Amino acid sequence: MIVTRFAPSPTEYLHPGHARSALFAEQAAREAGGQFLLRLEDIDRTRCRPEFDAAILEDLSWLGLAWDGPVRRQSEHLEDYRAALAGLNQAGVAYPCFCSRKAVAAEIASAGAAPHGPGAAIYPGTCRILSSSEREERMAAGQPYAMRLDVAAGLAITGALSWHDRGAGWIEARPAMEGDPVIARRDSPTSYHLAVTVDDHLQGVTLVTRGEDLFQATHIHRLLQALLHYEPPDYHHHALLTNAEGVRLSKRDGALAIRALRAQGKAPDEVRAMAGWPIAAAP
Repeated sequence: MIVTRFAPSPTEYLHPGHARSALFAEQAAREAGGQFLLRLEDIDRTRCRPEFDAAILEDLSWLGLAWDGPVRRQSEHLEDYRAALAGLNQAGVAYPCFCSRKAVAAEIASAGAAPHGPGAAIYPGTCRILSSSEREERMAAGQPYAMRLDVAAGLAITGALSWHDRGAGWIEARPAMEGDPVIARRDSPTSYHLAVTVDDHLQGVTLVTRGEDLFQATHIHRLLQALLHYEPPDYHHHALLTNAEGVRLSKRDGALAIRALRAQGKAPDEVRAMAGWPIAAAP
């Protein structure tokens, strides 16, 4: 059975770009007689807010979407991520990174969020060569750190990998081009990369539908899946919704938030059309 999901972060109000992803995932599930799940990726406790959480559920229902089963909130499943992180540590493919307090602090702050396209600096692997004793000393001294995935060590275990995208076909996994990504924070047992990989596995997701801006992240997720002995899902990275200037919609487009559009008197079908979707069928 096909299982899809929509997994926004409650750090902002939804906009039509989010609606496009949600509608895409729901349709893929319904057409195949499968399940459509809703997950809230709320591990970034400094930016996630209860009002955004509630608004996401309300706006999706207002748009006519219905999800199957309870909503999974990442903040309620930290033990799942701790277990996965422990497995990676045991396999010898995770290490603490203490590089530049400013750089580490910035990366720790953003580690819970999904990357949106290329452009981030690639970590050079400075802390990968630290000895075990030096790592332990720095951690004991309270130095801030993030846990990184040793991609080269991981690939040495898994060998060559690939993943399937319904639009692009079979893709050779090349996680090394992204450097060693953060997979956990000192104050949290996970990051976006690890949490989304664990969640998709535990929720039985068979088709990941998400924007093409997350295409590159899939290379990393495929390596994590192999290291954690997860069966990889199928993928479909759909085109993004952009504004009049051709820029991907984001929280900076405040006037286009679904909440704002509702306040302007827009009807659900109008917002669905803005998201590039056909009018909802009558119940």
